[in-house]
Amino acid sequence: MILFDFDGTLVDSNGVWETVDNTFLARRGLTPTREYSETVGHSIFPVAARFTIDYYRLDTTPEAVMAEWTELGREAYLCQVPLKEGAKEFLDQCARQGEALVLLTACVPEFCTAALKRLDIAGYFSQVIFVQELGLLKKDPETYGKVLAPLGAAPADCTFYEDSPGACAAAKAAGLTVVGVYDPFYAHYEGQLRELCHRYIRSFTELL
Repeated sequence: MILFDFDGTLVDSNGVWETVDNTFLARRGLTPTREYSETVGHSIFPVAARFTIDYYRLDTTPEAVMAEWTELGREAYLCQVPLKEGAKEFLDQCARQGEALVLLTACVPEFCTAALKRLDIAGYFSQVIFVQELGLLKKDPETYGKVLAPLGAAPADCTFYEDSPGACAAAKAAGLTVVGVYDPFYAHYEGQLRELCHRYIRSFTELL
């Protein structure tokens, strides 16, 4: 079984969330720190919203923060976020080889579903798993066992394509084969990812 992350792996969308975060903070006269950006960058919405409130000591609720983020991000996924180079061709290649493909993502379900349909790649996946709906974090190794058990798959039989260093480390700790995927958001971690992952690619075209 092959698992794929979505944001930053199959689609070039991490910049969207940088813009969303920066706009949200700028409206309040605040600026993002590297610590803040990297913490919320691949967290699930409820956890990231609570972290934002605590980090900047905001007088608001997680629900209000998530609603504003949703409004800021919706248009990009509906109309703009592109596939990464070679991503669709690689999905097609895997499907032709009879591989079972699963999407495992922390993306907002509404946004991911819209983008999958617009980009015409939804049909490649036998399962689309939103960790937000399960209340799980991809940086937690236990997440992968919980996700794979209902699918009848053992970690040792699975390969995971992911751009986030935290998620790569967790998946490897859980026993999956991990392929790191280059994304500009994590460019300064490339050396670490090359050491951590079983393989590291800068583009899916390398696998065609």
